[in-house]
Amino acid sequence: MSEFFKIIMEIKEKKNLKVIIISDGTGETAKEMTRAAITQFQSKEIFFTRYKNVRTKDHIDAIFQEAALHHDMVVYTIVSPQLRLYVHNISKKEHVRSVDLLGPLLTNLANLFETEPDYQPGLLHAVNDKYFEKVAAVEFTLNHDDGRNLKSLDECDVVLVGISRTSKTPLSIFLSMQGLKVVNIPIILGMPLPENLLQIDQRKIFGLTIDPETLREIRQNRLAKLGTNVSGDYANTRQVVEEVEWANQIFEVNRRWPVFNVTNKALEETATEITKLLNMRSRNRFKQKKRFEQKPESNE
Repeated sequence: MSEFFKIIMEIKEKKNLKVIIISDGTGETAKEMTRAAITQFQSKEIFFTRYKNVRTKDHIDAIFQEAALHHDMVVYTIVSPQLRLYVHNISKKEHVRSVDLLGPLLTNLANLFETEPDYQPGLLHAVNDKYFEKVAAVEFTLNHDDGRNLKSLDECDVVLVGISRTSKTPLSIFLSMQGLKVVNIPIILGMPLPENLLQIDQRKIFGLTIDPETLREIRQNRLAKLGTNVSGDYANTRQVVEEVEWANQIFEVNRRWPVFNVTNKALEETATEITKLLNMRSRNRFKQKKRFEQKPESNE
């Protein structure tokens, strides 16, 4: 039986128990593991106190003063070997029951891989946050496909503008998998673009264009797969040329929008170019902000 469950068994006769969770991250792992063990003692009432981002000896000292005073139990997940050893020693000194949930596992993995861990606290929480950010980005993108829900246009990271069959939707989803909230807006022949498109940060907007002949072939193949005649003009050469020219006129008026020709181009290639430009613009905004934050030199 592991040390953790031995200690849990020792508290069997106690009516109530307070468990103090100590972590250099969120403490969520320690809390959930302790809850899983406590379910085996349904007649007992358990109280939790969780201390997050504990990374100093002073903080640990203060926590153990409370634990020793009330005879509480301490469960900890701390990455730093120095702090783990400190908790182990102070537990003995203050006669506080404590369980190290992470240390033994890290030691065994280090022996197995024959390499030292990174010892960076909070990595699991960072990974989870990144995952949920991507999920939120994909959901946002799907809800804003093909010009829908434009009232929340200002919440996006990227806007893709182009005529039908210029890969707006698949490119939007590909970018959203990188954590970007994307809106795609169709350009329709003879119709103006939404007014609020011009009211957001224009550096978020990217145009998509394509060679007319390639577009005609794509649309013909599309109609063949669907087995229906959506419109007699949909894949008509004249119609296609007019749509491309209409889009190019819009891009000419809005010269701040970078325009990408997606003809025979992989999604990954266009996405890489867009994200690269976004990163460049982000760095420039940061530099400008820092420059404007600088205090003016005194003339005295």
